[in-house]
Amino acid sequence: MKVLIAQPYLNLRGGAERVILEIAKHYDAKVLTMEYIKNSTFPEFQDVDIEIIGKDVPLAQMLPYRAHQGLTYGYNFYNYKETEDYDIINSHISPSEWIRHKNKRVLWYCHTPPREVYDLYTERMKNRSTSEKLIYASFTKAYKIISRGVVTDLEYIATNSKNTRDRIKKYFNRDAAIVSPGIDAGEFRNSEDGKYFLYPSRIVANKRQDYVINAFNRFVRISGNENYKLVLAGSLSNNDEHHEYYKKLIKMKTRNILFKLNVGDKELKNLYSNATAVLFAAINEDFGIVPLEAMASSKPIISVNEGGPRETIVNGITGYTVDSYEEMADRMKFIVEHPSIAEEMGRQGRKRIENNFSWKVFFKKFDALARKVADM
Repeated sequence: MKVLIAQPYLNLRGGAERVILEIAKHYDAKVLTMEYIKNSTFPEFQDVDIEIIGKDVPLAQMLPYRAHQGLTYGYNFYNYKETEDYDIINSHISPSEWIRHKNKRVLWYCHTPPREVYDLYTERMKNRSTSEKLIYASFTKAYKIISRGVVTDLEYIATNSKNTRDRIKKYFNRDAAIVSPGIDAGEFRNSEDGKYFLYPSRIVANKRQDYVINAFNRFVRISGNENYKLVLAGSLSNNDEHHEYYKKLIKMKTRNILFKLNVGDKELKNLYSNATAVLFAAINEDFGIVPLEAMASSKPIISVNEGGPRETIVNGITGYTVDSYEEMADRMKFIVEHPSIAEEMGRQGRKRIENNFSWKVFFKKFDALARKVADM
């Protein structure tokens, strides 16, 4: 089967990029993208056939960063016409699904409807200037109008979780098949307890590193244990809003809090393998690859009781889901004081990954959907 993958950018090491990489390897697929920074994403992409497409839109550079991005990506995918033969086009991060305007047999793997357009729109607008608010409001309205037409025409939609499927139904009035991402458990290990809590995630406001910092500071106060550290590991983009949030986090930093920016895959897996436990605090996360990687590393996972993690974590068995940073701190203290329970949670988490979240399970479902779209 000849598969083309559409993705606006390849410049991060995240869950979406991992899914794209695995699909590209599985089908020996070409990736159509507008931005590829090989040192900022998974190095395995260097073995993938990547074609840079599109062009900048006149006057777009005068717009704020995200508006410039959105206009450029949307314009190019909406007007892109593939001339090679193919069986399906597999689109990913929005607005890559707009490629459906001039091409057929498109399977959209929707990681999430764009959150700053929908569920996080009000939150994102709070920190923008008056002129930026006017620009983003106009672009948001245009995006919704165009997307409504494009998404209606899509042959099929797949997604990562029940949580994201519900958003797709709410915002696009379309159903979606749930095909949760996998983990190669063999790449993760449990080495020892290095006496630190790990939160690996991109440095953006909706990942709520500030929530985890508050939880860690409370843990130190209630446990009286100053030997433990908090490690915040993740990529930091060129987005001005992300840098402003990072500055806020730096002001909250204490001597036992460490930032590790733009770490490589090997270093990240080492951080997992030596952590006491892994933390997660993203706002209503679509799916959440971090809990899976924590469980694959045989580590307890303590996550906010929101979004995708509620579907992957078995509360009290493979980790905990919590409703406040105070409760997160309490669970951190419990894990430190009960190492045998933490060890058993790690064993149960690893077993859950091996049985339910392998790439073999993923492609059994995804292959069936791809064949269905190719026959349309």
